[in-house]
Amino acid sequence: MSPRIEPVAPTGAEFTTLYVSFEISRKSWVVGIKGPASERIGLHTLAAADVKELRILIERQRTKAERSLAGPVRVLCCYEAGYEGFWLARWLKQEMGLETVVLDPASLLVNRKAKQRKTDRIDAKKMVRALLAHDRGDAAVLSRVRVPSVEEEDCKRLLRERQRLVKERTALTNAVKGLLKLHGIFDLEPRTADFDAAFAAATTACGEPFPPRARREIKRIVERLGLVMRQIEAVEAERDAAVRRADADRCSARDAGSAAWADATIAMLSRLKGIGTNDATLLTHEVFYRQFRNRRELAGWAGLTPTPWASGDVQRDQGIGRDGPAWIRAQLLQMAWRWIRFQPGSVLSQWFEARTAGARGRIRRVMIVALARKLLIALWRYANTGLVPTGAHVA
Repeated sequence: MSPRIEPVAPTGAEFTTLYVSFEISRKSWVVGIKGPASERIGLHTLAAADVKELRILIERQRTKAERSLAGPVRVLCCYEAGYEGFWLARWLKQEMGLETVVLDPASLLVNRKAKQRKTDRIDAKKMVRALLAHDRGDAAVLSRVRVPSVEEEDCKRLLRERQRLVKERTALTNAVKGLLKLHGIFDLEPRTADFDAAFAAATTACGEPFPPRARREIKRIVERLGLVMRQIEAVEAERDAAVRRADADRCSARDAGSAAWADATIAMLSRLKGIGTNDATLLTHEVFYRQFRNRRELAGWAGLTPTPWASGDVQRDQGIGRDGPAWIRAQLLQMAWRWIRFQPGSVLSQWFEARTAGARGRIRRVMIVALARKLLIALWRYANTGLVPTGAHVA
């Protein structure tokens, strides 16, 4: 029997590469740098977002490495995805021509001890080591985050702004209702057109005039509520206008991610009964613009796949992975419930009803997650290939 040949690292690329990591915080950046001719990881502290000094530092370290090797040196950078977004990766690419790996912070290996040391300097070194292993071919040491284009990021703004405005509308409405209930008034709706007139004539449950300070507070809240509602109407009008402008024909595959492709995809998904414009917008701008190789990768990104725990005789399931954005997963579950209601003749709805068989409560809540996974995959195929989910009604 011939000995097994283990895979080896690429042919010495790490010996001509300068590895750079950025541990980003509000006040300062810790930059970790490992040169091609050194095992030591140097640490440098810069002011936050000081790209001028960052350029000087990288160029100085690259020049030093090129002088020691008497040849060109490649620079590979990395940092953790976070609130800073992707502007740094774009700046490094456009201004310095450097490749940047934006990594998922949760994918880095951690020590399992109860107490762990954590500082910015330790994290900067840890990222350099992970980047070095990843560059050598070990894909399991970190997970890369796809860097979207500026246009793709901008297309997400309408949906996210609307969600934020809807939350503000709900909060303001509840604030007014709460103040009214303090004085025994339960029949006034702040979002109706005749609220001002009805509130002006309202009295407390004891028949007394409404307290003046509470009245003025409610009026100010209602003014803010009116502004929020007008902004929601403006956002929805802009969203609907883009869908109406979309051509009936799909854009070519090479245009995936463009604004025209997105508008056409939203219009296409909206023709499915039970899939509203907001649902189609979320699926297009938050999910389907990404490149998924297969259905398992899509379901795994959404966090809808099972998480097994098996060791020896112990075998149990830990529930779904919940790896993706929680708010997108919540929207997918709502889509699944609506799909059962508006598409009862589809194969997916019939599968759900057969599996639950009239059950109530927990069984239906568990199975709706499985339906959401199946529905997401079916809609992804429909958006990319035009294959209508079996038995679904298309307007």
